[in-house]
Amino acid sequence: MNEEFLSRFEVHEWRHALAVLERDFPDEFDDITAVLGSITIYRSDVVSGGGGRSIIARTIDGGFEARGWRAKSWETQIVVDDEALRSPTHEVDSYKNRVAIELEWNNKDPFFDRDLNNFRLLFDLRAISVGVIITKSDELAPALHGLGVWKKYGTSTTWMHKLLPRLEGGGGGGCPILAFGIRRSVVDERRDRPNEQG
Repeated sequence: MNEEFLSRFEVHEWRHALAVLERDFPDEFDDITAVLGSITIYRSDVVSGGGGRSIIARTIDGGFEARGWRAKSWETQIVVDDEALRSPTHEVDSYKNRVAIELEWNNKDPFFDRDLNNFRLLFDLRAISVGVIITKSDELAPALHGLGVWKKYGTSTTWMHKLLPRLEGGGGGGCPILAFGIRRSVVDERRDRPNEQG
């Protein structure tokens, strides 16, 4: 990852996730850096109203979808005394070749627990080799204050400082996990998304 990329995203890893991705999944790693490296979040994306998946999430998910990534869940079961009990996994936002990605732009922070537990389970079942979480860097707080939307994005939502203690506390078990925090430099605080009024 070059300096320009690191100026736009803070990066944290658990259990050598970066090395695993670079060495064993170079195409998927290239996809991740290309999609993240190309995004711009516009003022209108941040201040627009809620309801459904945000334009930010749709834009990032769309970038992965264009490269062959798909949302995916797994049908799993637990067998006890010959009785099979269905235990389906939570659907991940984007999946390709044993790499799973979750985007947590503005959910409540307990969603991190769900994501990490899902990564742990899928890794233990040998369904994935690496988990990736994309969320807000704490550096975004001043921008959100300045745009007058702090109440919408406040302290109870998904931020990197909420993820790291869960990650370092072993919430993902043995699964290698790479976390990206979207820095303020990704946000264009003055311009609206092209083709929108503004």
